[in-house]
Amino acid sequence: MKIKKIRIENFRSIETLDLSFNDFNVLVGQNNHGKTNFFEALKWFFGGFDRLVKKDDLIFSEAAEGAEIILEITFSGLQDAIANMSNATKKTAIGSIFGERDEIRIRRTTEIDGGKKRELFNPQNETWENTMGADGTWNDLLPHLEYVHTKVTLDDVGSYKSKSPIVEMLSGVLTSLIETDTKYIDLKQKFEELFGGEDSEVKAKLDELGGKVEVYLQKQFPDNTTVKFNVDIPEFNDLLKKFSTEVDDGVKTSIEEKGDGMQRAVMLSIIQAYVDFRKDNDIAKRFIFLIDEAELHLHPSAQRALKKALLEISHESDQVYVNTHSSVLISEKEDSQQIFKVEKENKRTAIEPIETDDQKMDVIFELLGGSPSDLLLPRNFIIVEGQSEYEFLKIIKQRFYTGTYDGIKIIFARGDMNRTAEIFYAIHETYKPLFVDNGIYKEKAIIPCDAPNHDNQRHYDTFMSTHNWIQEGEQMHKLPVDALEKYYPGTYVKDDIGIAELECNRQKVGYAKEVAQNITKEQFESDMSVVYATLKKAQEKSFDSA
Repeated sequence: MKIKKIRIENFRSIETLDLSFNDFNVLVGQNNHGKTNFFEALKWFFGGFDRLVKKDDLIFSEAAEGAEIILEITFSGLQDAIANMSNATKKTAIGSIFGERDEIRIRRTTEIDGGKKRELFNPQNETWENTMGADGTWNDLLPHLEYVHTKVTLDDVGSYKSKSPIVEMLSGVLTSLIETDTKYIDLKQKFEELFGGEDSEVKAKLDELGGKVEVYLQKQFPDNTTVKFNVDIPEFNDLLKKFSTEVDDGVKTSIEEKGDGMQRAVMLSIIQAYVDFRKDNDIAKRFIFLIDEAELHLHPSAQRALKKALLEISHESDQVYVNTHSSVLISEKEDSQQIFKVEKENKRTAIEPIETDDQKMDVIFELLGGSPSDLLLPRNFIIVEGQSEYEFLKIIKQRFYTGTYDGIKIIFARGDMNRTAEIFYAIHETYKPLFVDNGIYKEKAIIPCDAPNHDNQRHYDTFMSTHNWIQEGEQMHKLPVDALEKYYPGTYVKDDIGIAELECNRQKVGYAKEVAQNITKEQFESDMSVVYATLKKAQEKSFDSA
């Protein structure tokens, strides 16, 4: 069973969220924008509140008075999950509840018993019901959530601390292997004889010790107080505390002495090995893996290998969620992959799916610091003067030409019309990384610009003479007017006074977006032919154009 859809309300920085997910999901965004909050929300759904954590610790800071935390998940693959349940009694009971349905909606909300229980949505009467009672029954049906987060001490790899991912993975493998092993069965029998057999000297000594303790205890509590020492067969998790992990990479040492990259790689490798083991041994329990900053401490080549392994996991029966700052994990296309951009604005986290190559390219651009010298090779560039031009052309491209000009990256030189002397210097600085050391974009990048006025004609001439391979009409495209706002179609055109008002109120960028959202394709191509020509020329000069 896998997560198909998630709805969240009022969890930490996530005020509202309603999204569908794939087998392999990558969340990308800057620090402190809410990626980990999304993972913590899933953790809360599966496990409830941690000890000492209360609703007030997790609720969205600006939630209305009396608001509740809600996390609702739609799961698919229900029939397969029921068929693979190991407990026959629960399997029959759950089968009778759901019938032939293959999807279910389950929610946890602080409105119901403080978030301690989960509820099932009944589609027949459209109500939420506590049909399954205690969480234990739910946990037998639902996939197991495994959360590998950055706060997990990497020493867990070597010390097998209680309830760490390593203990759970290894104990799952070893228990399945060892329970039917004759030597282990003999060991358990010998252990029972040693500590519990009637003829055991160890048991006799323990009973004698208990009797002595009992004498002293009855002096304080004389009412028939008895003391008996029992030694239970150790759980396998207890035995694992005595295990160690040793790595020989030329120098044989314990894993604790290796670097963070090796330790984290071992942790993630155990996950992969455990998945293989479950598959080979027909263990049906499914997992949802949450991996926080999967690329942490890993070289890009190791990141690619990890992504390939995680994709293989998701192709089987498990589901993977990764949050990352790495362009490596999102740059290649995969049918089962869905990329999400995570962005926080006004204390609110928004998570949106990345649907097009252009959107992915924008995300990579931001991940790598917004410098064109760091980009992962778009087919070509269009360099505009400022953010107004950038927002306008970006929206036009998305509205009218999706799929036509994919791979053409638009960037802006941060030119400022109030400081015209700096416009072409800004273009020069933006353009420089594209052609330095015989850069491959040297004679490809397209530069639309306003018509030079008296103040910046000299700077325009200097720029063109410095970059003597740039020809007007080929790479340099000049508007017939000295401002984009004067080139807008019909009623959207602005004169100098109108432009000054926009600048005074800091509305130029907003106005550019408004125009781009409202004009028609015909208006753009006929009334703004120079700007349209920049798109066509960028396509013509791009690397893979026919």
